[in-house]
Amino acid sequence: MKKKLLLCFVLATIMLVIAACGNNGTSNSNTSGSTGTNNTSSDSNNAETTEPATDGDDKQYKVAISQFVEHASLDAVRDGIITALKDGGIEEGKNLTIDYQNTQADFNNLTAVSQKIKSGKPDVAVGIATPNAISLVDEITDIPVVFAAVTDPIDSKLVPTLEASGSNVTGASDSNPDAIEPLMDFIAKEFPNVKKVGIVINKSEPNAVVMAETAKNRLATHNIGWEEAPIVNGSDVQQAAQSLVGRVDAIYITLDNTVVESVDAILDVAYEHDIPFFSADRDTVEKGAFATLGFRYFDHGYEVGEMLLEILKNGKNPGDMDVRKPEQLDFILNLKAAEEMGITVTDAMKAYVKDPTQNILE
Repeated sequence: MKKKLLLCFVLATIMLVIAACGNNGTSNSNTSGSTGTNNTSSDSNNAETTEPATDGDDKQYKVAISQFVEHASLDAVRDGIITALKDGGIEEGKNLTIDYQNTQADFNNLTAVSQKIKSGKPDVAVGIATPNAISLVDEITDIPVVFAAVTDPIDSKLVPTLEASGSNVTGASDSNPDAIEPLMDFIAKEFPNVKKVGIVINKSEPNAVVMAETAKNRLATHNIGWEEAPIVNGSDVQQAAQSLVGRVDAIYITLDNTVVESVDAILDVAYEHDIPFFSADRDTVEKGAFATLGFRYFDHGYEVGEMLLEILKNGKNPGDMDVRKPEQLDFILNLKAAEEMGITVTDAMKAYVKDPTQNILE
């Protein structure tokens, strides 16, 4: 009997120990599982917060750019836009996708490109040059549209006023009326032998027509005549420039994208026949024209990029933003080009330049 009681006691003790071990195992398993989950979650969170591509802002942005043609000025605008976005924390390869479309100076491509951009639903659409901006505005009403390198946004019917328009459109003009007239005055005063100025122009570009009219009217106040050599596309530029030889004493071009793209042909004519050649943009002077009153197109693009940052990061409504225009204007002279054209650059000419270090090119 005693043996049976002892056996029962031992068995009962073993069962209690096993039960206790089982309970401890379950508890440890649960604790371990919970701790494991927390560790995994913590590691995952750490991985997310240390991801270099987000820089604390994991929002992804999409910007569509429609550009009329590739040439120095318009390319500089695009570079300025992209640089401003990068400086503001929005960068390709990290949190920015750019849908870049080039219409190749072909007006027939404008509608198709604008419709493609609209269907891609970007956060903002940018039109570089007047034709592309007009096309985007015609096609897009529910996405912010920002224009750049547009001479007269009111005449082009992009906005009704340079003040906040209340629409989905804003941007920056690349023309200041204060730039064209002083350049014409410069020609009249410093080139007394100039009796007629010729222009190579594509009249399908509204910006070119507006600027040409301003230049023509200002020259008329100095009793200087005006001669037009119209073109349809870039292949016409050389023949148009040649047609001015013997008929004009100087050549001027506006911010006419078709002409600027093929400006080498005009430079060849100006150099060969010693015809002073003036332009409306700095990039053409850097390339070989003699003089302009202007600004850097990269800076113009950078300003547009800052406007994009206000829209993308700060939620600004384009309709609440005034249209901007260049303010920091200066004469730019290319002394090497002057030699090619037989121009004697006087101290009086140099005196027009406010910042000789940057704007007298040698």
